[in-house]
Amino acid sequence: MSLLRIYCSSLRDAPLRCEWALIGDGRDPLTGEGPLAQLPQRAERVQLVLPAAEVLITRSRLPESARRRTGSVLAYAVEDETVGDPDASQVSWLGSVADTDVLAVADRQGLKTWSDALGAVGIHGYEVHCETLMLPWRAGEWSLAWDGREGYLRTSEIEGTATDCGDPASPPLSLKLMLDEAKARGVAPAAVAVYATAPDAPLEIESWQRALGVALRRAEPWSWRTAAPQSGISLAQERTGWRFPSGTLARLRPAAWIVGAALAVHALALVVDWTRLANEQRGLRTRMEARFRTAFPDAVAVADPALQMRRKLAEARHAAGQTDSGDFLPMIVNVAAALKQTPPGALRIASYEGGRMTLELAGVEDAGVRRIVAHLLQAGLRVDKGAIAAPNAARSGRGTVVLTVRSS
Repeated sequence: MSLLRIYCSSLRDAPLRCEWALIGDGRDPLTGEGPLAQLPQRAERVQLVLPAAEVLITRSRLPESARRRTGSVLAYAVEDETVGDPDASQVSWLGSVADTDVLAVADRQGLKTWSDALGAVGIHGYEVHCETLMLPWRAGEWSLAWDGREGYLRTSEIEGTATDCGDPASPPLSLKLMLDEAKARGVAPAAVAVYATAPDAPLEIESWQRALGVALRRAEPWSWRTAAPQSGISLAQERTGWRFPSGTLARLRPAAWIVGAALAVHALALVVDWTRLANEQRGLRTRMEARFRTAFPDAVAVADPALQMRRKLAEARHAAGQTDSGDFLPMIVNVAAALKQTPPGALRIASYEGGRMTLELAGVEDAGVRRIVAHLLQAGLRVDKGAIAAPNAARSGRGTVVLTVRSS
């Protein structure tokens, strides 16, 4: 797997140029420096490496729900140490040490600027690393990267910091203070491994050991360019938008054609079925109009042959002295039979007008209302159901129901 490392010299400067290293399987790293537009392309993995001075690694106590988050949510936990606007910091949770949480803090706007610049040259998905946590480390030791004047220190798997200046004979003051604090807490390292990051990085081991009061050992030269691909802890992951793997669309094309053809056949069948039903409806209405005009040739217009036929039939029955199902007497008989099992006082109002009877029922359960409606339908009547809101009706399952009954 090829790995492209891009070194961000400063988050505060415009990302015009950068150092980079391309690491391949079993090959020496290919290194270079130049404009971002000249970065190697098509690397399988990309890392943006931040200098130790650009990342503050600190401890804080967080609630369980705030862990494993990034951004402004965690920024307020380190507001006192950053002494600035929390929204200006990008904060990542690295892990826990004892009963405290370890956070990494970087400049949000600087990361955004680099993200935009890398996106402009076609690099959208990459990891963000700090060179402090890429430094080799083993339990019981601290690791110091030293260029002859200043450096950075890794004190644990997820902790480290940049040092101030020193010289070949005198160690950095910040390193001495950190060791004194560790000794006071009883967690001082057994030794400090010194990794030279520059060819001319002189160091007087004996002088430093006397000043620090701890053993030093000179380790092999080290650089972020040659660090192992698995070294370091990602502070953030810039994610690419979801897209199909290469060649997927070509493999799905036959299936897409099949699905498209099936949808087209289905749509054609729906159109044919709808047309057939529409023709049947028109034919049925035409026959109904013809029968109505045969029975009542004096009719001026036919708007609803079924309704007009029922009305004419009711008129004919009344003229012959017979009752119709829409009259009050037969309708009230059917309604009384349907209300036989309702509790006393359930029928509050019953009104009749023009072949329509309105019933207002109160205190009847839904099951009882459904039983009444079913009985009326079986009697050949049409029923429309409405409801009037009543206090506590939703809780009790009972309310005021209005049934409008008509003849079929």
